[in-house]
Amino acid sequence: KFPLTSVTVVCMASYAVRASAFTSRFATRALFRSTSRAMSSSAATMVENPMLVQEGLPKFESIEPVHLTPAVDGLLERLEQDFQSFEAKLASQESPEYDQVLPEVERMQFPLGYTWGVASHLNGVKNSDELRAAYEASQGKVVQAMTKFSQSKPLYDALAKIEKSWEGNLDESFVVRQKRRAVENSLRSMKLGGVGLEGQEKERFNEMKMRLASLSTTFSNNVLDDTKGFSLTVDDATKMQGVPGSAKALWANAHYQYVKSNAPEGQEIPEMDPEVGPWRITLDMPSYLPAMSHLPDRELREQIYKAYIQRASEKSGEKNNIPLIYEILKIKAEMAQMLGYKNYAELSLASKMAPSVQAVTELTDLMAEKAVPAAKKELEEITALAKEKGGEQYASMDSLAPWDV
Repeated sequence: KFPLTSVTVVCMASYAVRASAFTSRFATRALFRSTSRAMSSSAATMVENPMLVQEGLPKFESIEPVHLTPAVDGLLERLEQDFQSFEAKLASQESPEYDQVLPEVERMQFPLGYTWGVASHLNGVKNSDELRAAYEASQGKVVQAMTKFSQSKPLYDALAKIEKSWEGNLDESFVVRQKRRAVENSLRSMKLGGVGLEGQEKERFNEMKMRLASLSTTFSNNVLDDTKGFSLTVDDATKMQGVPGSAKALWANAHYQYVKSNAPEGQEIPEMDPEVGPWRITLDMPSYLPAMSHLPDRELREQIYKAYIQRASEKSGEKNNIPLIYEILKIKAEMAQMLGYKNYAELSLASKMAPSVQAVTELTDLMAEKAVPAAKKELEEITALAKEKGGEQYASMDSLAPWDV
């Protein structure tokens, strides 16, 4: 409905890179899943913590916020011990082998990665004050633990030795090529993680990584709070003409659940009727999208649309994310320069397919050159159709608004 912008292109590229990275690492992690599951199952038995049960799917039905801190603390303690032994072993090896290094790193990291992934997911979809507090209390410790891996000189030196040992090796089999790529990516990731920094630079770099993690969490919390903080109750059935029954049922049930959760104990709550209402619309995607797609009333759509795009903005008071954005940009620029790049865009592209910032800009400009005229033409056509078929509210309109399309 709208032309691609540079922001859209960057987001799409970022998603593609993350998906590719997940795919490439999934096969490696699968090799160690059985070992990690056995270790985690043993730990879970000892402490009866569902966040440590890593066999099969996460035990979401049993997990409570109180489980997060002890699970993470226990895994971090074990990881610290294992990694110290691992570094000492690497330092004593003159000619380390691939299977002695990266597979071992994966085995050590997997239990914590699994548990923290579950915690991150729950923090996004089942957020509560208790879970948020536990998540934020553990986040810094998790970042510090992962930083130790990315800045480990013994690990970096071992990987560099492995890469050097393969020079002149003409074996181009699939397995060998994947191992080479894994080592290459790991070395690059460690360079971007600050393995080459020393002294005050390293200390400052790590401070910025911690701050970025905190800012990212605050940013997400602000958006989540504003999403949860908005609702619009509609009790006029004429404003629901033409809306699918599934959407009305969703909104009617949302109203029923809201009234029920806020009613005094013992108070009888009338049964919901999707055809009569009231209907409660929120900014959660399953509620927001049907509203923007099917509500015939333009004023309602405008109100909902503006509430959605203005989440965590200057209109949100303490939840304003704009200062956070500027601070994030400033920190990323400093980190990039510390690592030898002119700007953060160059640093970001170091691990992506695009060859340069200029190439990304040229592609974005090319797409805009082709897409914007087509988008404008389509908007004119849709506006003309709305004027012809949409009734009085569209008849004198110069152009449709974002909440119309």
